[in-house]
Amino acid sequence: MGLDLATGALGDAVGSARRELAVRMRRMIAGDVPVRDLSLPLVGDPGLFGPQSVTWRVHADSSMFVGGVVALLTQTMHPRVMAGVADHSAYRSDPLGRLNRTATYVGVTTFGTTEEAEAMVRMVKRVHTTVVGTTPDGEPYEANDPHLMLWVHHALVDAFLRTYQRYGTGRLTDSEADRYVAEMSVLADVLGCEPAATSVAGLRQYFRDLRPEIGAGAQARDAARWLMFPPLPLAVRPSYAVIASAAVGVLPSWVRRQLWLPLAPGADPLVVRPAATALLRGLDWVMAGHPPPEQAAAS
Repeated sequence: MGLDLATGALGDAVGSARRELAVRMRRMIAGDVPVRDLSLPLVGDPGLFGPQSVTWRVHADSSMFVGGVVALLTQTMHPRVMAGVADHSAYRSDPLGRLNRTATYVGVTTFGTTEEAEAMVRMVKRVHTTVVGTTPDGEPYEANDPHLMLWVHHALVDAFLRTYQRYGTGRLTDSEADRYVAEMSVLADVLGCEPAATSVAGLRQYFRDLRPEIGAGAQARDAARWLMFPPLPLAVRPSYAVIASAAVGVLPSWVRRQLWLPLAPGADPLVVRPAATALLRGLDWVMAGHPPPEQAAAS
């Protein structure tokens, strides 16, 4: 009897800790928006994508931890975008706050209702009205420039797709990958970007066409170094080191070279991938312990 009680108490403590960790992890993936359980019937407005979309599958996956870092590193490659971040962002003084705001944007536009997604876009564009200036080379920039917004959008889509295909709990077929890019083009339309790619081939062609105007300058390399070693709490630094290393391995080789992010021969497949896969599957276990809002309310 005593052993049973002790075992039960231990199980309750583990379950409670698991649920608390799950809440924190989900906030890092999707901000303050609950990740809807795809196994439950949808109630209300499905939002921009809906439960049958590839976007829901990709954006609810723990690979988004790595994908977010890949996206930020890729986005630094456009000098005008990077200048806006360097001049107006508080990423150095508030790294976790910036991460949460980015995650909230992705979470709301993915899992929120249509009204919530459109309100989030309006808020982002309103904040971006003040993000104007010139690059170190004297080029003017505006964060709401449809051309620059398309770069940020495509960098995000490419990063999430690449990362899911390597570290996701499943793999997308070619047609599913095309569906993901096409679905995300809807968000680009809501943002007011230039016309976005609607297939993987179109996405790859976009990056080829844009190569003459992108490249890593001093600001980009400085940001990349910071992203590799941000001033995070000691408790999360080991996990973040694995995530950051995995992100470097996912980056296109030309981005990695320009950002001066070396990859030791054999290190990615032999060390980084197994470590990152184990970490992400552990996070899957943690997040599986957090009941969706509908179940939590009923219990």
